[in-house]
Amino acid sequence: MKKSLFFVAAASLALVACGGGNTTAEDTEVAAETAGLNAGGEATGPIYTENAGETLALSGYDAVSYFVGDGVPVEGAEENTVLYQGYEYRFASAENAEKFSADPAKYAPQYGGYCAWAIGANDALAPGNPNVYEIVDGKLYLNFNEQVQGNWQKDKENFITSADENYPKHDPSEHYAS
Repeated sequence: MKKSLFFVAAASLALVACGGGNTTAEDTEVAAETAGLNAGGEATGPIYTENAGETLALSGYDAVSYFVGDGVPVEGAEENTVLYQGYEYRFASAENAEKFSADPAKYAPQYGGYCAWAIGANDALAPGNPNVYEIVDGKLYLNFNEQVQGNWQKDKENFITSADENYPKHDPSEHYAS
């Protein structure tokens, strides 16, 4: 299924590229988004995956599910995959995948899904747990575990400020190492 979706995206891009002499980068980007596979963007910092070299972000959880309905995160399905910043985000429904494609920065976890407290308190990369989270000012923050989240919540405004300064200093190729 995944291969056929990538074929659809490639075919869409080819149609745009071959459709006329006035093709722009914007046309190519629109074709990719229309295929529902590529929300674009380049990673500006590391994105957490369970293993270095993998591309499945947010441990396969649906990033939009945190913001809709009862706000309980649900796992996404492979057939509803969107590529963003070179990483695969999965969604429980095609509707959620479309919402993410339209505004990925709104739904993607802060700090590439790494632990908000670790980056804010220690300028360190630690895994973010998709089941230990909080939405603050419309942004999704993950933490390593409930104890760490409790520490983060005691001074989250300052931890967010520090993490916002620290995260961009990390190279996108970095990965948490235990």
